[in-house]
Amino acid sequence: MQHGKTAQQALQETIATAKLADRLGYHRFWVSEHHNSTFIAGSAPELLMVKLADETSRIRIGSGGVMLPNHSALKVAENFRMLEALFPGRIDLGMGRAPGTDRITSSILNPSNNFNEDSYLQQLEHLQHFFSDSAATSYGPLLAVPQATTIPEQWILSSSGGSSRIAARFGMGLAVARFINGFAQPDVVETYRKYFKPSEQFPQPVAVLAISVVCGETEEKAKEMRKFVDYILVQFEQGKFDHFGSYESIQQYQFTPHELERVRNNSGRLVSGTKEQVHEQLTTLAVGFGVDEIIVSCMAGNSADRRRSFELLAEAFGLE
Repeated sequence: MQHGKTAQQALQETIATAKLADRLGYHRFWVSEHHNSTFIAGSAPELLMVKLADETSRIRIGSGGVMLPNHSALKVAENFRMLEALFPGRIDLGMGRAPGTDRITSSILNPSNNFNEDSYLQQLEHLQHFFSDSAATSYGPLLAVPQATTIPEQWILSSSGGSSRIAARFGMGLAVARFINGFAQPDVVETYRKYFKPSEQFPQPVAVLAISVVCGETEEKAKEMRKFVDYILVQFEQGKFDHFGSYESIQQYQFTPHELERVRNNSGRLVSGTKEQVHEQLTTLAVGFGVDEIIVSCMAGNSADRRRSFELLAEAFGLE
């Protein structure tokens, strides 16, 4: 949520951005799951996805992602089967194991959550049975309804080698979250491809790289946009999630030496520049990581800058 905006306004802007992405020719639009935060209005991606898919016509709509340990695997299967039944062939189920909040809130969301990797793996196993209608108890079949002829594409969100092995094991797509971990390296994708087991959905491994991007008409504008993101990330690291001040005041802000070190530390999370510069940087990253696709987020100081950034990026890559 942008400072000074309500949750309702943030949601309306998300809808408008999805419609813009659909019109510009982007391939997917993902929304995240966060809890117990006044800064992020996205606590229920599966609900928001209904609206986004209904307001668009072509683009794939997905979760980036559902934090699986916060939920019952059966309920996740039912939610996404419903989405797939409503919008066949357009739904992505991106999943992660981070809580998307603090541990107390996560425990309240799912009191049986023990934050154990084996439990997460078991949930993923159960999910496959629910999607294939092979789940059962001693009392008989256990169906995730509504049944549909297709199932959503399943993706694992990862910023480490551990999750990439999980994606490989289940034959799912891999989304490398470099916008969270700027130190993520190509070996994450290499591990995924090395251990990948083909599945019906993914006969071959498919990896995407997720990174923050701000694109400006000029280098000066791009530098302004980047400073805004640098400032916000430094505030986040200090536990500050609101009252950031105006865009103009942020441009005048002088980072302390310690904050400049944090800015440098976060530099791998963000790509910025004119559309030509961003095209070159993203192409280099895609080749270096060996990914098939790049997913971008844009943390801009206002909605106009965010829209223009997406437009320039579409122009840079010749989207139609």
